[in-house]
Amino acid sequence: MPLPPDAFRHHPGLAGMIQDPETSFFRDFMPEDVDARMREMGRPADWRYTDATREANRHAALAGRMDRDLWVFAYGSLMWDPALLFDEVRRATVIGHSRGMVLYDTFGARGSPGAPGVMAGLVPGGSCEGVAFRIPAGTVDRETEILWRREMISHCYIPAFLPARTAAGEIEVLGFVADPTAEMIRLDLTRAEIVRAAATGEGLRGTSYDYLKNMLDHFTALRIEDPELSALMAEVDRYRADTSGQQSP
Repeated sequence: MPLPPDAFRHHPGLAGMIQDPETSFFRDFMPEDVDARMREMGRPADWRYTDATREANRHAALAGRMDRDLWVFAYGSLMWDPALLFDEVRRATVIGHSRGMVLYDTFGARGSPGAPGVMAGLVPGGSCEGVAFRIPAGTVDRETEILWRREMISHCYIPAFLPARTAAGEIEVLGFVADPTAEMIRLDLTRAEIVRAAATGEGLRGTSYDYLKNMLDHFTALRIEDPELSALMAEVDRYRADTSGQQSP
């Protein structure tokens, strides 16, 4: 089922920047698909949630909401690869949480044990710019099943409904907030550790560098200014240039 022709009516420039959900890797992704790789990396057999646990979490989080339109907030890779069929996308600002580069990835997505990567998570305080995708009521059950297989594959996030501002008024969005008790969430990372991970992390889903660049490219398209991320990218580029020079013969 293709996206409706007017899905990008608020932001036509995003039409060519968001992957067709039907072709996304995550559309048909199943958690067990990566079990073998996790065993090779020495992860325990219970590295991920069971299907029953994940589905129970989804139904608890969405209790009383399955029969209405759902807004999903995207602040990282969901911005360019949501894997969700949506009817509308809007620029949105979540109130009360900000974007932090706190997901320290050694699991193999955009990092590995030998080259850890870093990605974004929502942390308390401040605000966070991103986009919100509206999932029509009739498809919420199916689309959130896909979303949970991706975002709630293991202990990392807490699904939460958060207030968000858009040009058309305030909405309530489903966001995935960093769980400070999770192994992958590192609120104690130094700036140097974040820069190094963003510069060198690489896994099956690509590099942490491309992840950071994609976020900034989408901010440019949406006319979002994020001095913090722009400063981080400048530091990461300097780190890559410096280390490249050190490795030259």
